[in-house]
Amino acid sequence: MASCIVHDWQGKEAGKATLDLNVAKETTAVDLMHRAVLRQQAHSRQGTASTLTRSEVRGGGRKPYKQKGTGRARQGSIRTPLRPGGGIIFGPKPRTYSLAMNRKERRLALRTALMSRLEDVKVVKDFGAAIEVPKTREITDALGRLGIAANAKVLIVLKTPSEVIRRSVRNLEKVKLIAADQLNVFDLLHANTLVLGEDALATIQEVYGND
Repeated sequence: MASCIVHDWQGKEAGKATLDLNVAKETTAVDLMHRAVLRQQAHSRQGTASTLTRSEVRGGGRKPYKQKGTGRARQGSIRTPLRPGGGIIFGPKPRTYSLAMNRKERRLALRTALMSRLEDVKVVKDFGAAIEVPKTREITDALGRLGIAANAKVLIVLKTPSEVIRRSVRNLEKVKLIAADQLNVFDLLHANTLVLGEDALATIQEVYGND
C-alpha cells in the first residue's frame, strides 16, 4: 500500500490518499513492462504498406529490345526489378504487427508501471471543478502551482474528464488527458509527471485492483 499527498486546486496540501495494487516481482518487472510497451507500440502500426512484385507490375509482356546486337545487357521484360518502374524485391506487404500477451500479464504490467511512478504522482482534489469555460491558462497555472515545470510531459488522469477540461488541455502539446479506466503502460512511463484526480484513485483501485 502506498500513500500520496492530496493537493487542492491552489496547490496546497489537503490530506492524504492511499493506493494498493499488486505489482510484479522486482526480477521480472522491467521485462514485463518492456513487453507491454512493445505490444502497445506494435498494435499502433497500421501494417498497410504495400509494394508491387514483378508479377504485379502492369505491362512487360513484350521483350523491350532484341537479344543481340545492341551492346546492352539482355532484358526480357520491363517489369524486372533491375529497371526503374519494375517490381520490388522483398518489399513490404500488408501484415499485422500484433504481439501476444495474456490479460493477466497486461494488467500486471499496468499496475507495476503505475506503482513505479508514485514518486512522480501529484494527486489533486476536485481537479478543474472551478473552471466554468475552457481556458488553457487555468490548467498551466494549476500545474505551475503543483511545482511542475512548464516543459515537462504531463499525464492527467481523471475519473470522467469534462468537455471543459478536454478543451482546456487540448492546446497543450506536452499535456495528455485520459480517463482513469483507460490507462496504458506507455503513457504512464512516458510522462515526467502524473496528475491524478482524487476520485480517479478510487476508480483505478476498483478497475485494476481486483486481480
